[in-house]
Amino acid sequence: MSAGILEKLYADLNFAVFATTNNELFSCITDPPIWLKHFYPSINKGSQLTQEELPAFLQHFIFDAQDHWQRKQQGHLNSGLWVEEGPDDADWHLEATAILVDNNKLLLLSFNDKDHHSIQEKQQLMRENLLTQEKLELEVHRRTQQIRDREEEIAIRLISAAVKRDEETGAHIRRIGLYSAEMAMELGWPLSQIEDIKLAAPMHDIGKIGIPDNILQKPGRLTEAEFEIMKDHSRIGGEMLAGSGIPMLDIASSIAYYHHEKWDGSGYPEGLKGEEIPEAARIVAIVDVYDALVHKRVYKKAIPEAEALTIMEDMTQNHLDPKLFRVFLSILDRIRKIKQQNQDEDL
Repeated sequence: MSAGILEKLYADLNFAVFATTNNELFSCITDPPIWLKHFYPSINKGSQLTQEELPAFLQHFIFDAQDHWQRKQQGHLNSGLWVEEGPDDADWHLEATAILVDNNKLLLLSFNDKDHHSIQEKQQLMRENLLTQEKLELEVHRRTQQIRDREEEIAIRLISAAVKRDEETGAHIRRIGLYSAEMAMELGWPLSQIEDIKLAAPMHDIGKIGIPDNILQKPGRLTEAEFEIMKDHSRIGGEMLAGSGIPMLDIASSIAYYHHEKWDGSGYPEGLKGEEIPEAARIVAIVDVYDALVHKRVYKKAIPEAEALTIMEDMTQNHLDPKLFRVFLSILDRIRKIKQQNQDEDL
């Protein structure tokens, strides 16, 4: 690009362009715009200024500009707007830009003839709108959390009532949800789905409401026929919760239906194998086994955690997802904390 074209471009953009010289003078290499003449009436193309002759604000900017040039940094460095007194005591808003072109240190001065106060007002309005938006988002989050808390409490109470005939406790139900949420968090699930599984996992055995008392409460071992009826609780629960279109209930339906599937395909009701089993159901299978082993029930004693983990390790050969079990072990401290904070009442 020729020098003449550059000068025309700078003139059209209303720029005053200075190049630094070896003796640190600032030489005007373009015809000075009319606004520059207000400050320097005698300046012409080729005129030179010392750093001390520059406006005070610009003198401070030169220190940053010199560093920008010396480092040969790409791009440009802006000073930001500064205000000088113009004609009729009006405020003039000026800006400087330091650039390096073919090792030439250039300083571009420009005059912002826009309504600066209008710009400030718009910027302030934008900031206020952002603050308002943030406040609204925080309020929505707070209210959403309140709704989630109420949903959780209602779900737990309803499930507790539904399985009152069974040996499970309200604390067990709560723990299953909290354990599952910690697992989902460690696996990088989105926050909304973590909240969903926290509420959905406790519903894993809700289908037991459809199992007759003589089977559900039988103190001894179930016959093969009775066990077939008991297994139907997964289908009952899955169908009870299906079809709502609500994400949390959709996950709950999947968990209820598939949490008795096994890693080797020997589970029920569909005989799914490996990762064919929905991940949420595989998570619940692990935390449900853990919680059942380490807690006392009317029909059994609690076993030590170390022994329970050994049993679960063996179960990864056929029942539990081995990779998810490793994830479970990696957050065991968090699992123990949940267990400690949600103790069963004495049975």
